[in-house]
Amino acid sequence: MKITPQCALGKGSRGWWLALGATGLFCLGMAGPSRAGIPNEGPYRVLPAIRRGNLTIFPVVAAKSYNTSQLLTLDEGIRSGEVVVTEAGNEQGLVRGEHPVPYRGGAEVNRLVLYNNSGRPLLLLAGEIVTGGKQDRVIGADRIVPPKGGPMDLSVFCVEPGRWVESSAKFGSMGAQMAQPSVRTPAMVEQNQSEVWNQVRASNARMTSELAPGMMHGEMAGTSSYAKVFASPPVQAKLAEYGGSASEQEILTQLRKSGAVGVVVAVNGRVAWADVFASSELLAKYWPKLMRSYVAEAMTTSSTGDVAEMSEAQTFIGNLNGGREIAETEPGVFRRTETVGEGYRVFTLHGLSVGSDFDVHITKMTD
Repeated sequence: MKITPQCALGKGSRGWWLALGATGLFCLGMAGPSRAGIPNEGPYRVLPAIRRGNLTIFPVVAAKSYNTSQLLTLDEGIRSGEVVVTEAGNEQGLVRGEHPVPYRGGAEVNRLVLYNNSGRPLLLLAGEIVTGGKQDRVIGADRIVPPKGGPMDLSVFCVEPGRWVESSAKFGSMGAQMAQPSVRTPAMVEQNQSEVWNQVRASNARMTSELAPGMMHGEMAGTSSYAKVFASPPVQAKLAEYGGSASEQEILTQLRKSGAVGVVVAVNGRVAWADVFASSELLAKYWPKLMRSYVAEAMTTSSTGDVAEMSEAQTFIGNLNGGREIAETEPGVFRRTETVGEGYRVFTLHGLSVGSDFDVHITKMTD
């Protein structure tokens, strides 16, 4: 895959400049503050909150929705067998763009190889967990893989500190769980394996401390696996306190009825995260694993009883601009943009192929 740095240059009150990075020349653009300090509502509007314990979810509706039926999800691709993942060290002659990657004779922590053998573009989201091989991994950045694409070097981060022994030669996706926001953040922002491991350890420790000592048995005992901890019966029972699968479906029904394309999420009254898609259908495909990621964040955060206001959520999603912008492009496939504002970051995945020339997924997080 060839990533071409790209930036749309605009003249703002604070100017712009160019910088040289690891992938080549990229652009850092400065945008001025919102008019009179009032955030622009923009194309998105929040609806009244849905609350589950210390978790608050604000549905987000958009001025425009798009046809996303051509996009294949990782779960769909792995289930059908059309998407294949393997260890990078087991793939000789791997090609990244036009440059061959030498065979090293062994698996590598932060690399997997992916084939999209389907006739549809494959959508990968940061935070999706790929299980199997010598470690479970989390995808570190949103991207689109073209039809019949591969072998492709898939940059990932391990979420199982302490294991480097193959559990299964077959890779799969953790369809019922996505990495919670506090684990996704270091993968997306810092791109730092040590920080990802630190957050996994902290999350696992907080989770096990929430459970009675007698419940810490079986597959949870001594495991460092983020996936195994959250798939274990004790944790699933804890998840059920937030309503479990019945609550997921109930909320999804509400989201569908309102035509929501995304959500703004608050824990303990603090608005901290948003996931917005190009269509209600795409949100629905990801909803179960997204909902569980939000619940996991709420479960591993001490409750304070505070409640977020609707106006706070609107302010959060209404401002997607920032002071600095970095964009990377795979020509004809996608453009991925990171926008840095004061106290927050916005990651936007924009499709570039015919039929998908729109913002496919937007993530906003607080720093």
